[in-house]
Amino acid sequence: MSDTTTSPKQLLHLVFGGELTSLEGVQFRDLKDLDIVGIYPSYSEAHTAWKAAAQRTVDNAMTRYFIVHMHRLLEPENGKA
Repeated sequence: MSDTTTSPKQLLHLVFGGELTSLEGVQFRDLKDLDIVGIYPSYSEAHTAWKAAAQRTVDNAMTRYFIVHMHRLLEPENGKA
């Protein structure tokens, strides 16, 4: 029996961060210390997680968090969604 309901397309987003070597670039001081916050099914959920992680580290100007649009890496031809 086929499922006639369609679920929304997953647009996976990775939230991660860590301490940078300088404020001018995006090179991490120690890759072993990267904080992998999680993978989220929507930009909205990823943004909420990113904001919480960034606020936890607000006292360290060298620490940055990022949102990676994984769905654009997995399907580059459809990445504009």
